[in-house]
Amino acid sequence: MISIALISDKVNNGLRIDEEEALFLLESNDLLEIGEIAASVNERKNGRRVFFNINRHINYTNICVKRCNFCAFSRQSGEDGAYTLSLSEIESRAREARRQGATELHIVGGLHPELPFDYYLELLKTVKLAAPSIHVKAFTAVEIDHLAAISGLPTGEVLSVLREAGLGSMPGGGAEIFAPRVREELCPDKISGDRWLSIMEEAHSIGIRSNATMLYGHLESLADRVDHLRRLRELQDRTGGFQAFVPLAFQPENNRLRIAGVSGTTGFDDLRTLAVSRIYLDNFDNIKAYWVMLGEKTAQVALSFGVNDLDGTVIEEKIGHDAGAGSPQSLSRDEILRLIRKAGKRPVERDTLYNSLREY
Repeated sequence: MISIALISDKVNNGLRIDEEEALFLLESNDLLEIGEIAASVNERKNGRRVFFNINRHINYTNICVKRCNFCAFSRQSGEDGAYTLSLSEIESRAREARRQGATELHIVGGLHPELPFDYYLELLKTVKLAAPSIHVKAFTAVEIDHLAAISGLPTGEVLSVLREAGLGSMPGGGAEIFAPRVREELCPDKISGDRWLSIMEEAHSIGIRSNATMLYGHLESLADRVDHLRRLRELQDRTGGFQAFVPLAFQPENNRLRIAGVSGTTGFDDLRTLAVSRIYLDNFDNIKAYWVMLGEKTAQVALSFGVNDLDGTVIEEKIGHDAGAGSPQSLSRDEILRLIRKAGKRPVERDTLYNSLREY
């Protein structure tokens, strides 16, 4: 019979929990006991260190051929609020990021129906010329699939060409929930979960590391979450290419799911999901509390529930805020340091590849 005590003993002995045990934890209301297990796992991996970085987001366009039901960011060409940044505007943002001391640019956007493949190559080259030392983390697996379609190139070749142009690593967006039943309701036009995993495996095979995400708190079941985690853990076993896992709390405003009555997550569910992710994903070094979607206070509490990364300064994030995220548009280095220190942890400024730049 499964119990938290037996799971704790198993984890403390270095044994991997299975999907049935992960589901048991997600269904349990013993949040503090689950958090204690997750904290002990994190302590063994990371001690009291909590990572953050100085980063800036560039969402180069919100024009998208897809209309995912959960998305409040996308627009159609000609629609109010639709935009596409010129290369000179992107260059200006990159130069500003360099002046602000950023070490990472996080670049993602919609699937624009008219931008040619050359735009994306020139985007990368422009950024690297404007800020040569900044690491470029860009383009989700969904965007890579789109670029393969518009260029006529296989995804492996697209990834190689982008890397030559300046791509350093990839974010983990677009994973949503892998379960086909849920994906059909959530984002029926988006690539499948299998396709997302396949593209990430290709990226890892040529040395492009990435993050992994899971959008939760909408139409999925707890079993769907476990299935999602299982598939990520299996891919990480094969490639070791995931740097961090980032659970993304669904933001319920300004999208079609809000009309259907989907109200989003609770703080209890957020902390439990983060903790179970730390326990189950034993081959991931880093679990990130994305403060943009969780809010600063919940993200701070998560540092006692197995989390060891708060993301970064995140200047000019649009996607989560368009969906109703109530967090600030950015946090300063000092604000992040305060959050980490008040949680009794030791801040470590990192680069995108988790090299320590400064330990406080």
